[in-house]
Amino acid sequence: MDVGVLVTATAESGDLSAVARRAEALGFASLWIPEHPVIPVGHTTPFPGATDGVLPEHYNRWADPFIALTVAAGVTNRIKLGTGICLLPERDPLMTAKVVASLDLYSNGRVILGIGGGWLREETEIMGTSFRLRWRRLRETVEAMRLLWTQTEAGYDGELVQFPAVRCEPKPVQQNGPPVLLGAHGPKALERVARSYDGWFPLAWSPKALGAEIEELRKLVKEAGRDPNSVPVTPIIDPDNGNLSVDTLKRYQDAGVDGVVVFNQQMGTEIADGKAHEWLDRVAPIVDRAQGV
Repeated sequence: MDVGVLVTATAESGDLSAVARRAEALGFASLWIPEHPVIPVGHTTPFPGATDGVLPEHYNRWADPFIALTVAAGVTNRIKLGTGICLLPERDPLMTAKVVASLDLYSNGRVILGIGGGWLREETEIMGTSFRLRWRRLRETVEAMRLLWTQTEAGYDGELVQFPAVRCEPKPVQQNGPPVLLGAHGPKALERVARSYDGWFPLAWSPKALGAEIEELRKLVKEAGRDPNSVPVTPIIDPDNGNLSVDTLKRYQDAGVDGVVVFNQQMGTEIADGKAHEWLDRVAPIVDRAQGV
């Protein structure tokens, strides 16, 4: 089983090139960088990742994921480079298509595009998208980018995304562009994955609960006329301070996952403040354990 790691890149998290080299040397299959372009001062939307709804301070300091992944690409050769997650409703489709394709070119086809609609209403709307329309804009942006990645001349005429025929180069190295994994939860998320995306990138709390959702996802994918085995599931899971067991990894595999990415809120906070290498060393034994699964 492949194991990836999510790193909260900030000005205080240290030399990202050294972090990327270390992650690759330790055997991690993928390196993921999250995104928040801005955090509105005084926002009232509660943070869903904490019981008290308070947003950790370091979310205000995240670097742009594509700049961070470009740094990582330049000093590594094997490790996959993922956004975890990219808030596409807050981005221009044409510019993002070019950025993603360029990164895929210069990394020799190592990009994975983890995407989502976003949870912070004030941020989404400051960046120019109505919060209630974010899922539609997300889908249209992905549809438009796939055309830009695969056609010499491409235009798109959606409800929220429109542009006439343009040339957008370079093209990605990966045929049809990088895989697009949806980071979202609930029945609607499963329907969206089955209908429109290349894979699912959820937060997971237990193998049993995730397994039931994967079973439903495969049913929906089949109903959509697609091969259920062609839509991978790569959950973000708690590394349990590096103690994640072979048994737990085996249960995730039996539930139907294709790989895992390790991350929790404590890890994110401490990496953002300079402890990336400590955390890489702490969770590295999980990589070795996963090889036996």
